[in-house]
Amino acid sequence: MPHMITAGLAQRVPLPLEDPLQLFADDVAKTLEAYGPLQMLVYPELHLQGTEHLPLEERSAALERAAVSLDDPFVAALGAIAAEHQIWLCPGSIGERDADGGFRNTQLLFAPDGTLVASYRKMFPWRPFEPHQPGTEFVAAEVPGMGSVGLSICYDAWFPEHSRHLAWMGANAILNIVKTTSEDREQELVLARANAIVNQVYMLSVNCASPIGRGRSIAVDPEGMVLGEAGLGEDTLVVRIDPAAVQRVREHGTAGTNRVWSQFHPGDASIKLPLYNGELDPARWTPQHPQHRS
Repeated sequence: MPHMITAGLAQRVPLPLEDPLQLFADDVAKTLEAYGPLQMLVYPELHLQGTEHLPLEERSAALERAAVSLDDPFVAALGAIAAEHQIWLCPGSIGERDADGGFRNTQLLFAPDGTLVASYRKMFPWRPFEPHQPGTEFVAAEVPGMGSVGLSICYDAWFPEHSRHLAWMGANAILNIVKTTSEDREQELVLARANAIVNQVYMLSVNCASPIGRGRSIAVDPEGMVLGEAGLGEDTLVVRIDPAAVQRVREHGTAGTNRVWSQFHPGDASIKLPLYNGELDPARWTPQHPQHRS
């Protein structure tokens, strides 16, 4: 059983996409000096590819030009920052140019040795405003001390199927990196708590800071209790993620009552789900052990 991990949620203003690496490396070092020791550091969506200094009509094209493949030296340089400080590092997401020429909004997670252990392509781009193409695969990764962690980007959290599936895959926590510059951050705070409650997982929602973003990054525990919420400006939330707390809530129930992952009994009938042309199968309802994920 994993034990515990201390994570820093770095609410920051996006860095200009032309040359962000040194600025990012400096911020990682300063954050760890100010808030350490931390085992994980998480930054907002598209943190390294800010376009707000450009005219509005040029921003989408600039994002496409900045997109790189995952074997690009830019990605390797981010891994080197993780290795220098020996931390789990989510530098936010970047524009990825995939093998077929597709343009994706891709979240990255590096191990303390600098290895890129997981990448996730945003399934629900914020249309019609976001130029990226949607991904199609859920991603969860194993983090010692934290157990399985699910990857999620901004608007994904508005679709309950997304967080539900990550929890079903065995995730104890979901890293929902965000770039909310619109007026709906208040609703996203409700969604962070709701997704935590109905799936009994930690929800870590890391937004970009004012004046670009709406801030208010939030960390929520598996019962929906707020562990910390930032203001509007740059800040770092420090939270401890305890996988044992997830198991306690699932065993004894939210508020000691609701055991949503133990809802079904052997022999209960499947529930048809016409929306998905599928069904809710009681035999497959319980979250998987990460080693048994398909």
